[in-house]
Amino acid sequence: MRIVLVGAGEVGYTVAKNLSEDGHDIVVIEENEENAEHVETMLDVLVLRGNGARPSVLARAGITEGKNDIALLIACTDKDEVNLMACWIAKRMGVPHVIARAVGLEFTDNEEWARGLGIDMLISPERSVAKQIEELLEIRAAIHATDIADGKAGIYVFRITRDSHLCGHSLIQLRRAYPNLILLIIHIRRGSKSFVPSGTEVLQEGDICYTICYRAIVSEVERIFQPSFTKKLKHVFIVGAGKIGFQTASRLISHIHGIDIRLVEKDRTKCERFARELPQVSVLCADGSDVSLLKSEGIESADGYVAATDHDETNLMLAVLAKTLGVSKSIAVVQRPNYLNMTNVIPVDAIVNRNQTLANVITRSVRYPGSSRVLTVLEEIDAETVELTLTDTSPATGQSLMELKMPQGSIVALVERKNEMLIPTGGTILKSGDKILVFASADVINDAMHPFGEDKL
Repeated sequence: MRIVLVGAGEVGYTVAKNLSEDGHDIVVIEENEENAEHVETMLDVLVLRGNGARPSVLARAGITEGKNDIALLIACTDKDEVNLMACWIAKRMGVPHVIARAVGLEFTDNEEWARGLGIDMLISPERSVAKQIEELLEIRAAIHATDIADGKAGIYVFRITRDSHLCGHSLIQLRRAYPNLILLIIHIRRGSKSFVPSGTEVLQEGDICYTICYRAIVSEVERIFQPSFTKKLKHVFIVGAGKIGFQTASRLISHIHGIDIRLVEKDRTKCERFARELPQVSVLCADGSDVSLLKSEGIESADGYVAATDHDETNLMLAVLAKTLGVSKSIAVVQRPNYLNMTNVIPVDAIVNRNQTLANVITRSVRYPGSSRVLTVLEEIDAETVELTLTDTSPATGQSLMELKMPQGSIVALVERKNEMLIPTGGTILKSGDKILVFASADVINDAMHPFGEDKL
């Protein structure tokens, strides 16, 4: 598919990288010379210099009335007027699908904005991050949580604690103990090791497990991994009265009846505005690092703490502080991607990157149109991931997964069938037209392809 991407900042660069690796023909339009050179050097894409909101620049990218072959335009600069205008022009020129990033929340408050401009998807980074934070707070044992299949299922990453029923048991024993639990553990990180487990793998305390399960049973799954994390979300602190803080508080109030939210912010003007717009929230005009204040407000018994100021280092420090004071789950919001893996070295439960989250939302909308399936949380896994579409002549068509006899260290993680996402079991029978996702360790990926009549892609 030929795609034009306007804007090569952090979001645009990540989207261009993801989609070019998927095999799409990408044209990037970027006005900033430094950004343009970075993309040109690092990625196999065509880079054009210029303002993506100008018809002449879009024409150089192949967007001309009546005769363009562009299937999609994605506008993700940090300027709303550029994104909206680029999409509007592209749509008038006949581009069938356009996606725009919206920095101003007012543009995503009402769907009429997108509809009136002919924009197929208008995305707010703050709303995307708030949704992710809400999911992480609700499923408190999860290090990462990403919904798939329109929210009916999810990819959840759990750490096995000492009191977990899983310690010392193999995956085969897990299936026997919970025969009706549709749960796949597709990857395990154990210290410096990272691998796709076989059925005989014995789980250990501290294992970080990448799982796929249906959303309706995630609470039961959570209890198995971390029994102490199963109480209902009731008391949350949010530090920072910016867009992310507001959106997070708004979502929690809308979706969790009776939740107690304490918003901490030093700026009195922001506090007063927040209190007017969300009167259900207790607004504290104070410093989020004030230990005596946090203790007096019950930080020791709080279920969640979200550090969402404008400064990455401050958010990391605040999240660590809250964790040491006893909060059940602390989350830091950052903008720099190099901070994302710091959950391994500092006592913070989760780190959310606003730009990465937005890039992931855009990428998934292209990879899986009409589906909310997201695989980006799995990209850090040290394993091969292959997606296949079965045909009538595939040797796997008509067979159950247990009949395929796949090698140890490989697993079929998902089956997409007629726009429905299935989490397979051993008894799942594969059909022609099924799109399947295979995970395998690098040393067995070729053998894992044999049951499907494929070589490594």
